Amino acid sequence: MSNSELTQVLFLLLLLVGLAQLFGWLFVKMRQPKVIGEILAGVILGNAFIGRFPFAAHFIESAKHQGNVLDFVYWLGLLLLMFLAGAETQQLFTRDERREVAWLTIVGTGLPFVLGLVFAPWLIRPSLAGPNGNRISLTIVLSVGVAVTSVPVVSKIFADLKILHTRFARLVLSVAVLEDIVLWLALAVATATAGKAILDPRAMSYHLLTTIAFFALGLTLVPRLIKRINKARINVLARYSPAGYAIAVLFAYCAVAGALDISLVFAAFLAGFAVVHKKRRLFSDALDAIGKVSFAFFIPVYFAVVGLKLDLIRGVSLWMMLAFIGGTCVVKLFSVSLAARLAGFRGLDLINLAITTNARGGPGIVLASVAFDAGIISSKFYTTLVVAAVLTSQIAGAWLDYVLRKGWPLLTPIASAELAEVSPDKPSLA
Repeated sequence: MSNSELTQVLFLLLLLVGLAQLFGWLFVKMRQPKVIGEILAGVILGNAFIGRFPFAAHFIESAKHQGNVLDFVYWLGLLLLMFLAGAETQQLFTRDERREVAWLTIVGTGLPFVLGLVFAPWLIRPSLAGPNGNRISLTIVLSVGVAVTSVPVVSKIFADLKILHTRFARLVLSVAVLEDIVLWLALAVATATAGKAILDPRAMSYHLLTTIAFFALGLTLVPRLIKRINKARINVLARYSPAGYAIAVLFAYCAVAGALDISLVFAAFLAGFAVVHKKRRLFSDALDAIGKVSFAFFIPVYFAVVGLKLDLIRGVSLWMMLAFIGGTCVVKLFSVSLAARLAGFRGLDLINLAITTNARGGPGIVLASVAFDAGIISSKFYTTLVVAAVLTSQIAGAWLDYVLRKGWPLLTPIASAELAEVSPDKPSLA
């Protein structure tokens, strides 16, 4: 790259991260999820606003295609986001909440996903498909889009509202983590089947079995092996540069996944899961350091590029957007309400749990990004998935803020009786 080409790329990155942080800060001030502001930064730089001016459009397009630097930063931001999400999965589950989590996961997530699989063949239209989209991959993407819940965005909402310590937050995040593990596997299957209209059964079976085996080993045996390597005396890197070691594990997972032709997104999630594996304190400072750098630059740029990819002029179908968002929200809200009732919750509890778990945030956007980059979905469906993720997250944040300002309980005293005995001074937050 020449000096002028590198300058173009750096200036575009400056605009992306600067606007992403600025709009993220503004949305936090407005008590809205930061991710919405970060995506809006990319939208403003895109062809709907600044990109409509010829000089700006030429500059942005030329910078985007110089050395694929922007693509690298985009993917690194996504991998770091998934890595940090995987690292959080060990912190949530408690034995006392297994029954509630099981009902909310099996019914609240399983029912929307199954309904998506059943009805998707009748709902799929040519306008949904990308160049590599086929009926199997589109069905899975549509089903995941109905069922997914955001771990990063919901966690951020809970932290901003200072309710991350509550039982309500633990329940929602435990369910969201289990959802993510199952739904990322489903999305991995979708990417494995994407391609030609006529699928080679042998090649597809091999790819699916490889993906499932990679996931199964990544959730069971490999974390135990990594745990032993972490403690090994010869592991000098883990002792003297824990952050460097954690990043090395991430890259190693991604390298193996790439060699097996498995999506790197899922490898990054499993890498975070393996590094922590119930011993977060061993890498607490390292993960905090990685998280600070990631959330300061790489992840905001990733979400800003998501917004930059949105085509709000030619890539929007209002009918598709209204139908998908309305239909999926009804299915998800009904399913989670039913699951919560079976778990023993009543009244306002059902609404709080349903609206919160309907927030699709980061995973919804990752779903859209992975499916779009794999050529499974069209630009119009990509825009629909991103808008759905943004709107459902915004609604969840606004609703929880409203409930807390009204002084209403997130979980009723009956549903949170055990917590009330432990923390009688905080019964209203559950």
